[in-house]
Amino acid sequence: MRKKLDCKMKTILQGAEAIIRKKSNEVIKDRIKKSYRLEVLDQKLRKQRTKKEAKLLEKASKIIPVPKISKISEYRIELELIKGKKLSENLDKLKNKISVCQHIGRNIAKLHDTNIIHGDLTTSNMILSKNKVYFIDFGLGFESSRIEDKAVDLHLIKEALEAKHFRNFEKCFNAILYGYKISKNSKEVLRRLEKVEQRGRYKNQY
Repeated sequence: MRKKLDCKMKTILQGAEAIIRKKSNEVIKDRIKKSYRLEVLDQKLRKQRTKKEAKLLEKASKIIPVPKISKISEYRIELELIKGKKLSENLDKLKNKISVCQHIGRNIAKLHDTNIIHGDLTTSNMILSKNKVYFIDFGLGFESSRIEDKAVDLHLIKEALEAKHFRNFEKCFNAILYGYKISKNSKEVLRRLEKVEQRGRYKNQY
């Protein structure tokens, strides 16, 4: 039965850690077996990471728009398919890009205030649907109360905007920071962000 269902799936992304497939109105994420690891260790890691991602998604679902989980197994998460505009492909075209970026900033602030670090904040992991910005793919996420981790999370979205949306980079990132100010720790995080960026500039000199 599983083989018949899998035949109907369409692969939409294959990364280093997982294969993402589409089936009807669901997205299926399977963690890839790594042949270079001991089998027992590989199974343990894939189970742990699948469980951790599912836990983060469930926690995040209570505060911001994320795909709902329909089923979890050892190495697989089945999620609802969010129909909308992937921001990596559409942000620059939007007339309301500034308000969308403020929305992104507010979402990040809400995650950080509950100590969720997304870990891969790029517009490829954001979908605009019915005036809401959905965050997807928490595969690199973790829980942390550290100001440093929150600043690095913001630095990731800044780098992503600069690389993918360079024409609108400054005004979009400023809009994200404006939205982020709702965070209870926004001043501390933004001060630490400056230090993170200084370290990056220092490394690039050598």
